[in-house]
Amino acid sequence: MFRRDWFLYICGYFMLVTCQTPSKTVTIDQGPVKGYRSPKGDVFVFYGIPYATAPTGTQKFRPPLPPPSWTDTLEAVENNIICPQNLGLRNVIGDFKMQEDCLIANVYVPDTEERNLPVVVYVHGGAYQFGYGADVSPINMVNSKKIVAVNFNYRVGAHGLLCLGTKNVPGNAGMKDQVALLRWVQNNIAQFGGNPNEVTISGCSAGGSSVDLLMLSKATKGLFNRVVPESGSNTASFSVQVDPIANAKMIANELNVSVDDFDGLENFYKTAPYEMLYKINVGEQKDTSTVFAPCIERDIGEEMFLDDHPVNILKSGEYPKYPMLYGITDMEGLYRVNNFDTWKDEMNENFAVFLPEDLQFENEEVKQEVAQKIKQFYFGEEPVSEANILQYVQYFTDVMFGVGAAKNVELQVEAGNNQIYLYEYAFVDDSVDYVPYTNIRGARHCSQGRAVWDANDESKLSEEFRNMKSVMRELWLNFITTG
Repeated sequence: MFRRDWFLYICGYFMLVTCQTPSKTVTIDQGPVKGYRSPKGDVFVFYGIPYATAPTGTQKFRPPLPPPSWTDTLEAVENNIICPQNLGLRNVIGDFKMQEDCLIANVYVPDTEERNLPVVVYVHGGAYQFGYGADVSPINMVNSKKIVAVNFNYRVGAHGLLCLGTKNVPGNAGMKDQVALLRWVQNNIAQFGGNPNEVTISGCSAGGSSVDLLMLSKATKGLFNRVVPESGSNTASFSVQVDPIANAKMIANELNVSVDDFDGLENFYKTAPYEMLYKINVGEQKDTSTVFAPCIERDIGEEMFLDDHPVNILKSGEYPKYPMLYGITDMEGLYRVNNFDTWKDEMNENFAVFLPEDLQFENEEVKQEVAQKIKQFYFGEEPVSEANILQYVQYFTDVMFGVGAAKNVELQVEAGNNQIYLYEYAFVDDSVDYVPYTNIRGARHCSQGRAVWDANDESKLSEEFRNMKSVMRELWLNFITTG
């Protein structure tokens, strides 16, 4: 009798775990997929759906290939797949499955009978060097039952942004992944209850830069109709490589790889294991550049993501004018506060090395003259020191994020876009650390995104911050659903 009761208890336990978690099955172009209700909300989540196939081996820098298909139902539960990267760049610890074929989408669907819901596609940030789709959760937003949300992986670092202009390494592979994802959304999101004609693209930092670049690309025509670039713009100095070949050579040199000619350089990258390519930290450039970032492509007879500099495209006015929710935080420059104790002395010795990479000068003498004028504008006659760290923060706020956003909006308005909602996010509460050497707080890089998207345990947040999150979510939902 005891053994029978024990057996019934075990059977009941497994039925409870496997049968009482509500699921939803959807048939997309590739085959049926099954997602499950999230324990955090009234939302069904479909993790790890392949939206394209990343080429591997010596073809790993090529554009994405079509996705796989299947006949059996795909259990959409894998939420730990990430693309090759150096997770140590931001001390991420987790049970990740790092693989070259990493192009997966996660779809978040409210438990509602409503169809044709507006869709938001979120592009993750990470300086174009790291990150993954499921890193930012939209469950609270989707729990409003007003939208369907998608986030996804794209190739980052060398895999995604190495640009040699050759058949095997044409450039912008990661950006072409993003285009492939948007095309997948067009073909499949209706099956999840989303409206392919009401798609908003959103992202912060490199994600903000990405959606701002997607807006200008000829490859994205008809794939979305609203844009939310948070703390990133296509005119920022980190958004486009100035000299991709020089960057490729620099990384090879830092890896102690000797390459005699261009063919040798290409062959090194084609054959190098990804573990080797991510040994170098490329996120600490003093000139606010990004070593592996999007590039202006050479025409090799294939579809290009970017064929001219964003400033030239904006000035031409020959691009779709979308409604935009555009802004930065008040202290974006806190992004560089960890470098302060080292960089303050170097800024006093030679401020010119901290000028943005995309500034051009006739010669070094002119560059030094301009550098001194800029240094004086921010710091007066005083040396950079603990006493004026707020001016240090302001400088990097401007050169990394503020100037790019302001320039972009100015050019857009001149080109006829009258649908831009511009903001500065400055909310802080007592949980925010003071700026070092001060008793002042400020909103850090991408703080507005942290207000909109999910926190780990929102019950532990201050009442003030919870109220602010409600306000921000309402603002973002209004824009996503109405423009």
